[in-house]
Amino acid sequence: MLGRRLREFREGLKMSRMTAARSCEMGSQTLWRLETGRSSEVKRVTVNLLCNLYGVGDEDREVLLWLAGESRKDGWWQSFVGGLAPDAELYVGLEGTASQLATWQMAVLPGLLQIPEYRRAISEAQGEPDDIDSEIRLLEKRQERLADPNFTLVALLNESVLHQNIGGKHVMARQMIHLLKVGELPNVSIRVVRSDASVHWGLFAKDFVLMEFPEHLNPVLTEPPVVYVESLAGVLYLDKPAEIELYRATRADIERVALGENDTRSLIEAIEKEYGS
Repeated sequence: MLGRRLREFREGLKMSRMTAARSCEMGSQTLWRLETGRSSEVKRVTVNLLCNLYGVGDEDREVLLWLAGESRKDGWWQSFVGGLAPDAELYVGLEGTASQLATWQMAVLPGLLQIPEYRRAISEAQGEPDDIDSEIRLLEKRQERLADPNFTLVALLNESVLHQNIGGKHVMARQMIHLLKVGELPNVSIRVVRSDASVHWGLFAKDFVLMEFPEHLNPVLTEPPVVYVESLAGVLYLDKPAEIELYRATRADIERVALGENDTRSLIEAIEKEYGS
């Protein structure tokens, strides 16, 4: 939020990041990290220098300094052994404050729906982390959001996700049972796109997560929607209005061809029986 606001002030002046960084005697990479939320520490003096440069008014400056103070507070996820990479820390922080999360997955289940054995199998395939147990404890902590009636999860899954044998048939059978259980929650919607569905935008989009945030009493502090896109080369956080609308339209087109919740449930039950046989 802080970085986005600072970037908007800079772009409003049509000032390049390099010029702004040089004027405040900092590296352009440092300013980039601040503007994209990747900076682990934001100093008040830095915010004040940028506010002076951009001609920010007293009211906006007060908000920015408050946000700088908030950014220095440790999140609950930082108590886990080994900490998190900056990109993962940013994602977990956003997920923890989102009011709605809609995700499209073509290969594996989203973390909020994974059982520990499923997650362990994925981690081992990717190269087992130093503390996989800590990673699973973090996953279970994240999944507590599903019990929050003020949080909504919309999971749109390609049918191949259910057939991808991760961890073996026993693990997949338990995973299917878990999906059926979680799918009963009133704030969780799980819908599958069959392999024989008509052409839709999800075929051309990478896996993505669209996060929406609650309205703040002070509209200035309301976090805008964010789209998270992950690939082997890295991650992207998209928040420009045109980008958000594109992914909203993509979500709508995927929902157009997806099975309803009841038909999805029937499909998962059938696949669970196949794994259990």
